[in-house]
Amino acid sequence: MATHTQDLPPKGGYSPINFKRIPARSYFSGLHIFIGYGIATAIGSYAYYHTHKVIKKEEIEMRSGEFALLPLLFAERDRAFLKQVRANREEEEKLMANVEGWETGTYYGEPIYKTVPKNKLIDPIIQEFYAHGPSKALTRQAFFSSWV
Repeated sequence: MATHTQDLPPKGGYSPINFKRIPARSYFSGLHIFIGYGIATAIGSYAYYHTHKVIKKEEIEMRSGEFALLPLLFAERDRAFLKQVRANREEEEKLMANVEGWETGTYYGEPIYKTVPKNKLIDPIIQEFYAHGPSKALTRQAFFSSWV
């Protein structure tokens, strides 16, 4: 049978345990941190200022392009509107050709708007405007505000 030996401390005892606080090594002093902050702020401000100038120039360019294109876009919109109104009028003439006493743009010869001059265009309601067009166009325009 083997003999057991007890684990004992080394001769002369264990070395003392170091339990004192060891301060962290300081890489920067307070002055260096403030100087670094000032330099970083100056570089950031410089970059922001120049980027801001570039963005402003691009915004002016985009706005100028928009101002140049808006009259063309409005003219195209108005042209498409008048084209649809004319198509509606021609379709009405074709549909009501066999109806006795029917005059296009009136209700059996009576003007619809009695106090409005004949050469003034009255904007039709949306259902009347798309009456002879595709139903998908009416749905798209009528519920456009629901999509936005």
